[in-house]
Amino acid sequence: MTDTPRLLLDSEQIAQKVTRIAYEIYERNFEQEAIVLAGVIDRGYHLAELIANELDKVSHFSRKEGTLTLVEVSLEKFTQQQTETIFNVPMTDFDGKSIVLVDDVLNTGRTLAYCLPSFLKRPISNLEIAVLVNRSHSQFPVMANYTGLELATTLQEHIEVVFESNRKGVYLR
Repeated sequence: MTDTPRLLLDSEQIAQKVTRIAYEIYERNFEQEAIVLAGVIDRGYHLAELIANELDKVSHFSRKEGTLTLVEVSLEKFTQQQTETIFNVPMTDFDGKSIVLVDDVLNTGRTLAYCLPSFLKRPISNLEIAVLVNRSHSQFPVMANYTGLELATTLQEHIEVVFESNRKGVYLR
C-alpha cells in the first residue's frame, strides 16, 4: 500500500472520460424516448450529474424537456447483507425508460448488485451501468457497460475519486 496517493486522472482527464461516456450512452440509447441516470450517493451521483450535463449538450436528451432524469440512489454500501435501496423519485418514474446506474468505482460489484433488484421489479426498457473506474475485482456478477478507466489493482490498494474543485482527480493509495 502506498503512503502518498498517486494521481491517475486529473480534472481534465476526468472531463474527457465523462464526455466519452456521455457519447457512448447516447450512441446506445439514441432511439429511446427518455433516459434515467441513477447515481449512487455521493460520488456516483456527482458523476451522474457530470454525465447528464454532457448528455444535455451532445444529445436530444434534456432535463428541461423531461427526457433526461437524474435520480439519487441511496443504500448502505458497507454491509454484508443487502439493504433497502432508496430513490428520490417514485419507482414508477422508471417505467418504460432506459436506466443507467452510475457509480464512481466498480470494485467487487456489491453496491451495484444491491441496487439492481429495485430496478428489475419495474417494467424498464433497458438497464446499463456506468463507472469512472473499474478495478475488476468482481465478486458479484456485475459488469460496467461504460467505463472511464480500466485498472488492475491489488486488493490492498484503494482508489479515491475526488470531485472537489481544488483537488479533483482519481488517486491510487
